[in-house]
This record gives sequence, structure tokens and C-alpha cells, in this order.
Amino acid sequence: MSGEPRRPLFPLRVLLWAAIAAVLLGYAALTLWPRIRPLADPHAAYAAAFGGAFKLVDQDGRTVTDDSLRGRPFAIFFGFTHCAEVCPTTLQTMARLKRALGPAGDRLDLVFVSLDHERDRPADIGRYLTLFGTPIIGLTGSAAEIDRIVRAYHLYYKKVPVEGGDYVIDHTATVFLMDAEGRFFGTLAHDEGDAPRLAKLRRLVAA
Repeated sequence: MSGEPRRPLFPLRVLLWAAIAAVLLGYAALTLWPRIRPLADPHAAYAAAFGGAFKLVDQDGRTVTDDSLRGRPFAIFFGFTHCAEVCPTTLQTMARLKRALGPAGDRLDLVFVSLDHERDRPADIGRYLTLFGTPIIGLTGSAAEIDRIVRAYHLYYKKVPVEGGDYVIDHTATVFLMDAEGRFFGTLAHDEGDAPRLAKLRRLVAA
């Protein structure tokens, strides 16, 4: 019997499989996207990694916490009073830059945290900080309290014995900049020039 030839079903099958694939892909996208999508603000997540709660004592014996420092931006540096070079050089630089800010420098606090809780008593820190000619908040605390703020700022420090039974402390030489809400704002590197450091401080006090 001669009749009209039957049309192949292949194109219809292709369309059906394409529709099924589209449905499956759409479902996968809706299900997995919330898990794999990038953070809305990577900078905010990075900033949140630095800083946190602490409770220390200043050079006058008063308790200082992360909450009590809020309300003014601050630059915080970690070291020890027996440091031969890095600590005094950094503190001298920070004092000079604070003065270079002029009236805006009055809105910036400088904070020094001693990592040498065995030797640096509040009075020792107070005498040490008078060498730099500008107000600096000096902080110390117990070993546990120092470890807590070290973890909050992701610092490296290590007690290193030297000849004669003495010791020094290897430590991170970075200055951390925190805004008036206690949020991480940026850093000053030890080998950074005065011009870029001053520019960062101007942005910090203007924030």
C-alpha cells in the first residue's frame, strides 16, 4: 500500500529531552546557588576578621576594653618596652604622624599593647611612653588576656631567649587602624613611607 511516508520522531524526542534538561538545570541553580554564591561584600568579611573583645589595664591601672575605645578611631601597635629598634621607631613615627595631622590628630588615639606581660608592668609602660612626646594609651594584662587580643588581631609573637639568660620577643610589626566603631580600617607597614601612612591616617580620622 502506497501512502504518505511517516515523519521521524527524532526532532520531537530532542525537544522533549531539551525541556527536561532545562528543568533540571533550573532546579539545580535554584538549589545550589545560595550555597556557592560569593559573599556580598568580601571587604567587610575581611575587615571583620581583625579586632574583637578584650579587657586590659592601662598605664594608670584603669581597665580598658574594646568597648571603651569606641567613639574615636585608633591606631594600635603591639610590642614590648625592652625592644631595641622596631618598637621605639614605630612609636616615634606614630607620634610624629599624629602631630603632622594637626587639629585632626586630636581625634586619633594611639594605643600600645605590651606583649611582655612578665616584665612590663603598667608603671613601666607609662614611663616608657613618656619618651615619645604625645599621649599614647599603654596596655598590658595577664598571659590569658594578652593571648586573647593576640588572637583577635591574628598576631605572631614568640619569646626568644638570648645570651645572659635574658629574652626578647619576636612579633608582628604592623600598626592596625581601627575606626570609631572598632572596625578594622587598614594597616601601616613598618617599611612604609610617611606620605602613604599620613594619607591613610587622614582618611581614618575623616571616616
